[in-house]
Amino acid sequence: MKRFWGYFLFQSQPDQGLSCRRRVLFWLWNALLLTLAATALGLTSLALAPGQRGWLIFWDYFSHPSLVALNLLPPIALSVLLYGLTGRGWLAYILTALPVVALTLGNYYKLAFRDDPVVAADLLILGEAGQMAGNYQLFLSKKLVAALLLPLLSALLLAMFARGKPRWPTRGIVSTITLVVILSCTPLYTNASVYASNAALEHLTQWSSTQQYLSRGLLYPFLHSVTDALPTPPEGYSVRNAEALLAQYEDAVIPADKKVNVVGVMLEAFADFSQYEQIQFQQDVYALYHDLEAESYSGTLLTNIFAGGTIDTERAFLTGIPSGDYDYRSNASSYAWYLKSQGYHISGDHPANEWFYNRRNVNRYLGFDNYRFSENYYAQFTGGVANDPIFLPELTASILTQLEEDVPLFSFSVSYQGHGPYSGEECWWGEVDDFIANHDLDQESRTILANYFGSLMSTQQELTKMVDAFRASDEPIVLVLFGDHKPWLGNNNAVYNALGIDLSQSDLDSFHDYWATSYLIWANDAAKEQLGTDLVGEGPTISPCFLMNVLFEQLGWEGDAYMQAVESCWKALPVVHVSGSYLTADGTLTRSLPEGSSDLVKHLTWLSYYRSRHFSS
Repeated sequence: MKRFWGYFLFQSQPDQGLSCRRRVLFWLWNALLLTLAATALGLTSLALAPGQRGWLIFWDYFSHPSLVALNLLPPIALSVLLYGLTGRGWLAYILTALPVVALTLGNYYKLAFRDDPVVAADLLILGEAGQMAGNYQLFLSKKLVAALLLPLLSALLLAMFARGKPRWPTRGIVSTITLVVILSCTPLYTNASVYASNAALEHLTQWSSTQQYLSRGLLYPFLHSVTDALPTPPEGYSVRNAEALLAQYEDAVIPADKKVNVVGVMLEAFADFSQYEQIQFQQDVYALYHDLEAESYSGTLLTNIFAGGTIDTERAFLTGIPSGDYDYRSNASSYAWYLKSQGYHISGDHPANEWFYNRRNVNRYLGFDNYRFSENYYAQFTGGVANDPIFLPELTASILTQLEEDVPLFSFSVSYQGHGPYSGEECWWGEVDDFIANHDLDQESRTILANYFGSLMSTQQELTKMVDAFRASDEPIVLVLFGDHKPWLGNNNAVYNALGIDLSQSDLDSFHDYWATSYLIWANDAAKEQLGTDLVGEGPTISPCFLMNVLFEQLGWEGDAYMQAVESCWKALPVVHVSGSYLTADGTLTRSLPEGSSDLVKHLTWLSYYRSRHFSS
């Protein structure tokens, strides 16, 4: 018996003296060990897929056998394919484990820090992701240690006990068959209907795009997300159809007497928490912002992102495309280009790195004449990133200087102060008790909250100075302020959970709690006089892609052909959300399109897809 197992465990080829049956058993043994190792790798990835949400979701996956199979098939198929190509079981396993483990760990940390899973499009910005990872403190858990040790142990066992090295043409046959299986299974991973029918939502909610992703594991939804990274046209789309819709409208001319200067500022993680009774404020943290709201036209944004992904809100605002997360590589249609066609100068500032989200290049593609970053301006003050006490005064001075030219201005800038994470050990803005009581919370949560609110108060003080400077100007200025997303408040939303803020997205209130920020449109006296309006009142709850529609409507502008073409959609469905949810004009949250709305959404998807790929100045 000892001699028999020696043939199985330590040989690269079966001994010549073995019978045909034992030769077959030899190769089955090697294949079985490799398959078991790849299966264990897939199960490890599946166990870590929900992040720190616990084992309950992992066990839910097994109520959906096809879902488990869709997550396990990729590492099994890849390892067998590589076995055929390399002839080494341990090497095939390692080459499979490296990307699977990297993806699993990256997803685990990204969920912990930003409640956002890794998708295929993230591979396009790996350098930026690596730079941002330095802002967060990595940690190890038992799950993570196991995820690192298990592949090492598996590779070692394969190297010891599965040494079988098949020869050509056997390896070629194995590789060819496996490749055929992979190609034949590809439609399972790209098909939208299959994706919709495979979800373990027993303890997750359909209203959250993150939880929808997690309900399908990791490897399966990641591979499915390739269809988003390399998007296919929406159903029924054709260039001819989209152009026929646009042909019904013409870019409108902005009347000379209504050409006011527009200044947009998107504020990092700026959201109003004064509505939450469970937060025991020690002072009116939002006093200055509420004063500004009282003399503005203001409302609520329901963004597509949470605690990160700034660029989605930013580019949705600039382009009018519902999902703004595009990495443009050439000139792209936007409202900035439209305003440039109307004689406007287009500029902006971001007091952080120009490489982040490739803004240096993309902003030029979107129509900006000039843009100041840390590298070409703000680093002179700080050596790096500038916070609002530097950023907003410098931006204000720049705008007032630009207004001295006899050209109307559209300025759009993005702040950095407020970017998470916020320290849970040291209060950067004074004492924790200066901002909140909430002594029932742990000290780390209280400190995180105090740092967030301290940052907000600092931002509001600088905004007040900006508004006062614009108020004193004889030039007509309209200011648009809005937040890009809710803030990071502890890993796995720890502070939200400690406060009892419902992020389940199971109803309209919790949907707001997860996605809502604020917007306001303010005008100085010169602009009010020129426009003939006070620009005061309560605006609708909208998606960021419709904020320009609201702005233009308040200014009395018709906009370009695209804006006019989507008007009927945003009037009926002011929120078209990435999660597949809609908010109707009467305030109803739904995942089923109201009667008569399907064509509106269909046309919006056609038009936005066309707009993202066809430049028109």
